Amino acid sequence: MINTPSSGSSLPAAARRGFGIYIHWPFCLKKCPYCDFNSHVREEVSQKRWRTALLQELDHYADLLKKSGGEGRIVSSVFFGGGTPSLMAPETAEGLIQRIRKHWPCTNDLEITLEANPTSVESDKFAAFAQAGINRVSLGIQSLNDQDLQFLGREHSAAEALKAIDVARQNFERFSFDLIYARPKQEKKSWEDELERALNEGTKHLSLYQLTIEENTPFHGARRRGELKELNPDIAAELYDVTNNVMARHGLPNYEISNYANPGEESRHNITYWKYGDYIGIGPGAHGRLTLADNTPLGNKIATRQHRAPEIWLSTVEQAGHATRTHSSISTTERFEEMLMMGLRLSEGIKLEDVRDETGQNLTDLIQPDKVNQLVQESLLSLDNKRIRATVEGRTRLNSVLSYLLT
Repeated sequence: MINTPSSGSSLPAAARRGFGIYIHWPFCLKKCPYCDFNSHVREEVSQKRWRTALLQELDHYADLLKKSGGEGRIVSSVFFGGGTPSLMAPETAEGLIQRIRKHWPCTNDLEITLEANPTSVESDKFAAFAQAGINRVSLGIQSLNDQDLQFLGREHSAAEALKAIDVARQNFERFSFDLIYARPKQEKKSWEDELERALNEGTKHLSLYQLTIEENTPFHGARRRGELKELNPDIAAELYDVTNNVMARHGLPNYEISNYANPGEESRHNITYWKYGDYIGIGPGAHGRLTLADNTPLGNKIATRQHRAPEIWLSTVEQAGHATRTHSSISTTERFEEMLMMGLRLSEGIKLEDVRDETGQNLTDLIQPDKVNQLVQESLLSLDNKRIRATVEGRTRLNSVLSYLLT
C-alpha cells in the first residue's frame, strides 16, 4: 500500500492529513425545498462540453501544484458532489478519474465517492459508474416514509429508495446514505423505528442530519408565511440523543456530529476536510484549500473558490482554462480558526501536534487558556497533552463553544 509521507517529509503538514479532489456537478432533476447548495435544474446539459471543461480545470490545478512544490502529494480520496453527480455520464467520471491518476500517485485504497439520488434514472447507471472506477456511493435517501419524502420534495418513493440501496449494494464496495430528521411533528418512536429499518439494510455508514431551514429556500419562505412550523427544539435535541443511542447500540458511533460509521468505514474524503487537510475543488462554486510551497516553514495556505453560476463557469473555463474567482492567502490566525471549526466536529477532536504543524504555534499561544479551562469545567471540552476535543454535550452546542473560544 502507498502511504502518506511521515512527519519528517518536506510536504506541507496539511497534505499529510490527506489530499482530496472534489468535483462539483451542479445539476439536479428538481430543486428540493430545503436545499441551499449550488444546484440548478436545466432541461439539457452538454455532457461533452462539461467533461472537457472539468478536465481543463483539473489540469490547471495540477499544473499549479507542480509549480509550487506539490509533486510528492498522494491522492487519498475523490468525491463527486453536487447537485446530483449521478446525472453525469459515467464516461465523465471515468475520464476525470483517469486524469487524476495521470497527474498524481494515489493510495492503493483510494476512496472514490459518488453522490446519487435513488431514482431509477440514476440507479440504472450504477453498474456503469462502478466500471468507471467509483467504489463508494452516497445515496440521498432522506426518509423511508412516503409522506415525509413528499414533504421534503423528493422525486422517489420509499420503495424506490430501498431498491436503489439494493442496487448500490450489488455494485459498490462501500455505500452510505443520508436521512433527514427533526421533521415537523416527528416523534421519537417513529424516528427510532426508521433508524432500525435503515440499519437493517446493512450499511456501514449513515449521515443523519437535523432539518434546518436555510435562507433563500422555499422552506424559508414557507416558515416566514406561517405555512411551516419547525419541530420544537427540545424535541429535536431528544431526537439527537435517540440517534446517538440507536447508532451506538448497533456499533456505528458518531465520529462526527452528523456522521456515523463502523470503525474503519468513515468517509475518508470528509475526514480530510475535518482534519484540515488539503483538497482541490473544481466545478461551479467548488471550494479548495491548498498549501503551496514558499520561503516559509508553514507554506502559503490558499483558499480557492470557482465561479458559482454554471454557464459562466463553463464559458470562463473554455476561455481561460479555469474559473477561479477566489485565490487568497489564509493567515495563521485564520488557519487555526478554520482548523478549530472543522476539527471540533470530530469525536476524536484535534491533535495538538497538528495545531503546531499548521500554525507554528502551540494551542496556548493561539487561544486564551482561561476560556478553554472554563469550557472544560462545564464539560463541553476535554484537553490533555495530546489533543483537544468537544464532548458529546459540547458538540451539540458547538456554535456557542466556538463563538466563546474565538471572540
